[in-house]
Amino acid sequence: MIGSPDNGSGASGFKYIHITGTAGKGTVSTMVHEILSADGRASNKKAGLFTSPYVTASIEKIKVGDKYISPKEFTEIVESLKPTIRKAAIQSPYGAPSAFELSLAIALVYFKKQKCEWVVLEVGLGGRYDATNIIENPKVTAITTIDHDHTEILGKTLRKIAYDKAGIIKKGSEFFTSEQRPELLALFKKICKEEGATYHHIGKQSDYQQYNKMLARSIVGAFGVPKKAIATGIKNTRLPCRFEIIDTKPLIILDGAHNRAKISSTIGNIQKLRVHARGKTNSKKGFKKLIVIVAISDTKKDNRAILAPLAAVADYIIVTSLSGKDRKSVHPAALIPYIKAALRKNKKVGTPIEIIMDPHKALAEARKLAGKTDCILATGSFFLAGELRKNWFSEEWVLKNRRSFK
Repeated sequence: MIGSPDNGSGASGFKYIHITGTAGKGTVSTMVHEILSADGRASNKKAGLFTSPYVTASIEKIKVGDKYISPKEFTEIVESLKPTIRKAAIQSPYGAPSAFELSLAIALVYFKKQKCEWVVLEVGLGGRYDATNIIENPKVTAITTIDHDHTEILGKTLRKIAYDKAGIIKKGSEFFTSEQRPELLALFKKICKEEGATYHHIGKQSDYQQYNKMLARSIVGAFGVPKKAIATGIKNTRLPCRFEIIDTKPLIILDGAHNRAKISSTIGNIQKLRVHARGKTNSKKGFKKLIVIVAISDTKKDNRAILAPLAAVADYIIVTSLSGKDRKSVHPAALIPYIKAALRKNKKVGTPIEIIMDPHKALAEARKLAGKTDCILATGSFFLAGELRKNWFSEEWVLKNRRSFK
């Protein structure tokens, strides 16, 4: 990491809220930021948000209030950091800083320039060894639900994954979690006791959305944020490519679900829409046939865990690919056996499967296949959802307007 950000005791005086987890950490981070921004508008106090990955443009990782960092300010900060980057590349035994570390450094400099009071940091990967864990005195540390993801780095068991993520828990922080497994909660309690953090647990909720909302409410509630600001912040929370209904007739949903926990939430939302559709297929939220466009990033993902639930609900499956510099995917042909096995298990062997290598052509084909009362779901990769989103919000539009929604 380049240098050391102010940890709350220096001139900038950031109050950090540090959030990790397998699923929901981006949503909770954004909710908390929206709530703090709503609360700060009356008192002219600012809140910064650092999150990842980005959907369309890299400025989406860094936000103050309701606007992303401007391209001009982003460029100026990069230029100012170049001498430090060169020095770090020469002197560090680990070589040049990573792209993620650079993004974090840019964010912290920007938040200081903007005179932010609060800074919400979403962990990039894990927690204990993540670049965001350079901060020393967070006011809040939080962990959403735990599941299997990035097992080649974090470990193959839930306990190992939880231990890595619990590395963000620090002395004096208020710790919150929405995890429900007793053995993992016992681990968190133990670490809180060892580190001198105050433990708080979110009780059982009806679904993932409620877990996220309750966790966000509890985090800001610890600091006496007014109920009106909480309600406004949650209402204003919108994230691109998180079960985003981007179009209707046919219904088109972009969802970056890329692990078992996130796919489970996606399927739950799809099932709710299908229930809603009975007798209401002309509704914006109803549909008859489900066409799935899927790609899986070229990492050590559990392909079966992602594909099996999708195959169980799909009426037509298009497998596509990504080939960008940092956005490559598993070759579609390698995914077909997993899909066919899931279809056999669910007695759906007649479900059509098609390979279309170009994701934009895959979307075009799906639109041809779909009637006005059908649904197209693009999922399995955050990068796939982000690439297809450019059909509605171009990179130029995001850079100009510094937001993701009209």
